[in-house]
Amino acid sequence: MQLRDRTFLLLGGSGGIGRALATRLAGAGVKLVIASREPDKLEPQGDDSHSVMLDLAAPNLDQQLQRVSEQFPDIDGVIHCAGQNLFQLLEATDVTSIDRMLAVNLRSNILVARHFVPKFRALGRGNLAFVGSTFGSIGFPGYSVYSATKFGVRGFSEALRRELADSPIGVHYIAPRATRTGMNSAGVDALNQALGNTMDPPERVASQIMQVLLKDRRRAYLGWPEKLFVHVNGLLPRLVDAVMRKQLPTIRQFLTAGDKS
Repeated sequence: MQLRDRTFLLLGGSGGIGRALATRLAGAGVKLVIASREPDKLEPQGDDSHSVMLDLAAPNLDQQLQRVSEQFPDIDGVIHCAGQNLFQLLEATDVTSIDRMLAVNLRSNILVARHFVPKFRALGRGNLAFVGSTFGSIGFPGYSVYSATKFGVRGFSEALRRELADSPIGVHYIAPRATRTGMNSAGVDALNQALGNTMDPPERVASQIMQVLLKDRRRAYLGWPEKLFVHVNGLLPRLVDAVMRKQLPTIRQFLTAGDKS
């Protein structure tokens, strides 16, 4: 995929992966429109970088997107890497938290695509990239709601890619494994350490996402052996059930502590 001189809307540019990705996109000659609820806190990425306010959980997100595309009509690509995480037992999760995760992690992906697909059709080109998670393929204890939203993003992007297969619009799904970002508390980091899970720095994930875009790959699962576990879970879920059952006492130690991220 050619990136230089294109204009990309980046959602989640204030997060760890988003910040690192913004730097790499700007270095590749991409004109950036970086969206955040607090655009004043975004790091500048040169003269071809602009900050805009978007609240992905807002009921009027469609109207906000319309204002952004009117201000920047040259947008011909979107990367959605915004998200919210919560490590908690389902019965301890309040409805407000559930609704917000559904809005930010899933609904906003759908509304962003709904807004830009007709615009990209009119342009005759466009790319939509959705950053999911390994937990969008493997349900993990303590992440039931988060997993539900990420499973939804994976299914949505797959269906949309097939829906647009005869169009000039590319749809990409990228699923990182555990990443060391501000979304994770010290407790979640300690859990990953206790389980032996590798946590990638956001800079590494951003570099991998860039490679996915440059090579125009339509789906990518990042990290080994996590990508193997994704395939095993699809073919032999009971095997993964057994592994998770053995890990459950360790996971519950951190869940009992009431850890949130």
